[in-house]
Amino acid sequence: MNFAAIPLMRFTALSVIAILSLLSSSVNAQVPQLPGTTGQPQPIDPNAPNNLRPITQNNSLLSIEGGDRLMKDAEQAVSAQNYPLAAKKLQEARQVYNQLSNFYQELNSSFSGIDNRVSDSQRQKALSTAQKRDEATYQLALVHRAQNQPELAVPLLIQIVKSQNPTRDLGKKAYQQLLELGFVDAPYPRQGGSSSSSTPKKAN
Repeated sequence: MNFAAIPLMRFTALSVIAILSLLSSSVNAQVPQLPGTTGQPQPIDPNAPNNLRPITQNNSLLSIEGGDRLMKDAEQAVSAQNYPLAAKKLQEARQVYNQLSNFYQELNSSFSGIDNRVSDSQRQKALSTAQKRDEATYQLALVHRAQNQPELAVPLLIQIVKSQNPTRDLGKKAYQQLLELGFVDAPYPRQGGSSSSSTPKKAN
């Protein structure tokens, strides 16, 4: 065997490996990355305004539409008598609406005395999302009642009475639930209000 040829063979093999590596890198660099293949969200470029989309149009959870989707999921779970799933969805919806209400209230305060039009708009949104939060809370309390968990329902019902005021319809319904549970013993209104069922209702 010609030992003098060994260095040449090694050099040739290394050259081939180096060339193949360069070709592989070149091919990979030319393959475009498909959207969503990395599993990581892509940051929005602030210098590309066409990439900015309203959160209501990209399935964001932090939106009224996101909360409404959770309420719809809860409605379907109640229809299937899957109360644990319904409770989970209602709790999530309640949190979304509560966050939105707080954010809109902060914007309302920020624009108060600066631009009344903007301030009033945010105030209305804060009230609307607070109403949705209380409705989700009421449905969640009914689900807890259906699961024979009054200890979880009572605090929620009291929150509704405090938030809504006992004179409003949802406040009356929440107080009626407290009466049915035996947590309170004084009916309201005194002449007798409409009774409410302890069966979970479908979310609107």
